Amino acid sequence: MKQFDAIVIGSGQAGNPLAHRLADRGWTVALIEREHLGGSCINYGCTPTKTMLASAQVAHSARRAQQFGVRAGEVAIDLPKVVARKNAIVQQWRTGQERQAAKRPTITLFRGAARFTGPHVVDLDGQALSGKHVYINTGTSPLIPPIAGIERVPYLTNRNIMDLTEVPDHLLVVGASYVGLEFGQMFRRFGSRVTVVEFADQIVPREDADVAEALEQALAAEGIGFLKAAQVTEVAKAGGGVRASTSLRSGRPGPVIDASHILLAVGRQPNTEDLGLDAAGVETNRGWIKVNEFLETNVAGVYGLGDVTGGPAFTHISYHDFQIVFHNLFEESKLSTQGRLIPYALFTDPELGRVGLTEKEARAIGRPVKLGVIPMSHVARAIERDETAGLMKVVVDATTDRIIGAAILGAGGGELVQTLMALMMADAPWKLFYRAVYIHPTMTEGFFALMDSVK
Repeated sequence: MKQFDAIVIGSGQAGNPLAHRLADRGWTVALIEREHLGGSCINYGCTPTKTMLASAQVAHSARRAQQFGVRAGEVAIDLPKVVARKNAIVQQWRTGQERQAAKRPTITLFRGAARFTGPHVVDLDGQALSGKHVYINTGTSPLIPPIAGIERVPYLTNRNIMDLTEVPDHLLVVGASYVGLEFGQMFRRFGSRVTVVEFADQIVPREDADVAEALEQALAAEGIGFLKAAQVTEVAKAGGGVRASTSLRSGRPGPVIDASHILLAVGRQPNTEDLGLDAAGVETNRGWIKVNEFLETNVAGVYGLGDVTGGPAFTHISYHDFQIVFHNLFEESKLSTQGRLIPYALFTDPELGRVGLTEKEARAIGRPVKLGVIPMSHVARAIERDETAGLMKVVVDATTDRIIGAAILGAGGGELVQTLMALMMADAPWKLFYRAVYIHPTMTEGFFALMDSVK
């Protein structure tokens, strides 16, 4: 049996930096990865999707050139070249990850699937490895909904849709959250007809209704169709594509949709089924690893990191999980997940940047709130760039005058909202931004009108 100071299962955005930093401290580390180094983000998530979204944005801008007095020719999508560019950038990151691991002599990289045989022992293709500390960062996989006939049609997920070499004629998207909307808009801009089916009454169901409505209006203006409060109940092959039957939440039958391709984007499931967690004694909840605020499982020395714990499924949260466990190993003060602000972005156009509580979440827990809301059409820079879709919104605690949540739906929303997050982290009153001097003309200048609207 090979013994290590630490075993890291999964080289995602918590596992990789943790393995590197532990090795830098002189620890012997077994880094186990069954696919590519870098986890979902580099290989199947953030990096490839945002690379392809950049191509879609260029196509969209070229089609709008005449609005800006610029003559451009007919826009044509070379999807194989788009995919090749994506693959090259992904490979660049993979190579970098492999180089980082290789230059640390106390890291041993194992390729394969690990399975626990005891609390601190894993089996890897018949080889036993033990570690004083074990970190599980195995991530998630696409959830395949129980649609009748789904196993008999060639459905797409966030992984294989990025390997298409022909633009779909009609893409049916099941689910109107991050994955569904980003790919839906991407392929609409590549030239596909796109229909999105969502079970909830609104798209992006966790967001406030005004934010969801503004985003839907922007996407619909590009020709994306929406069927809400509905679900796909059955699919079958038809005419070289897919025929989908739907039902409405009211109980009535919905329309039958004929599409060339179907994308399933209804959620994620944990990659724990084959880990043998029962042998380790690690407790789970429907497959998600149960952890406390220090990311410790019920088994001493075994930790769950990133998406596999069922927490916020974002790369930056996974990285913060690494920061927590690494800090707590070597520092007397303790970091935890309690009270951490969770920023995130939906990379549609307009882009949605979010942090903290939504209005509906704040009201649901009884927080007295004041709201500030302005349309992006009130921001000079947005008008100049013809990017007026969307809005800015802050949720303020009426008792403390602190911002407890914000949503920026507009160009650069993911960047802008982090400025508001800094104010929240400083525990400063919202009026501090009201008194600030902003560069004109910038998108951030909109914060003055936003704060002026708080009531």
